[in-house]
Amino acid sequence: MPKVDVVDLKNQKVGEIELSEEVFGAPVNENLLYESVRHYLAGTRRGTAKTKVRREVAGSGKKLWRQKGTGRARVGSIRSPLWRHGGTTHGPVPRDYSYRLNKKMLLGALRSALTAKLRDGELKVVSGWTVADAKTKSMAAVLKDLQANRTVLLVETAEPNRNLELGSRNLPGVKLVVTQEVTTYDLLSHKHVVLSEAAAKKLSEALAQ
Repeated sequence: MPKVDVVDLKNQKVGEIELSEEVFGAPVNENLLYESVRHYLAGTRRGTAKTKVRREVAGSGKKLWRQKGTGRARVGSIRSPLWRHGGTTHGPVPRDYSYRLNKKMLLGALRSALTAKLRDGELKVVSGWTVADAKTKSMAAVLKDLQANRTVLLVETAEPNRNLELGSRNLPGVKLVVTQEVTTYDLLSHKHVVLSEAAAKKLSEALAQ
């Protein structure tokens, strides 16, 4: 079982924690990571693109000239897709891009992402988020001490931590999630992942099943 140092908010080691081998020592499956990220992004697409078909374009429906005898090509309406400002054929319509992905694949992708972060030294476990106040400046100082620069994903249990929530929400590149809402996309799109000790234990237990 992989052992990880537990540090306080000053980045001083205060202990160790044993994490589940099935979760933090799993094989890194790049195909699963790709499918999970693709599934997440598809679910975030708004799908509101829309073009007007022939019946929806503004314009008269009157036949422009008689069918025969003019020497010109026959035409029935200025709303024809062949004409400028006419309707669009086979254009996009509002749709839902989301799709279902097998639960085992989603869990496997989460294990792969957590393992990759731990392997690359981009995962850190803190003893707890006992932030003194709700100031953004204080939270920025904490992340600086933890050497978690650039983009950071903070993971906490479902227990409310108002100071942590308020202090981190205005920091660019910093996102706070609870253990139930951790996604493969979030893990891979942030350079550093910082878990509370309670969150690390919860993920070990939940994803090992």
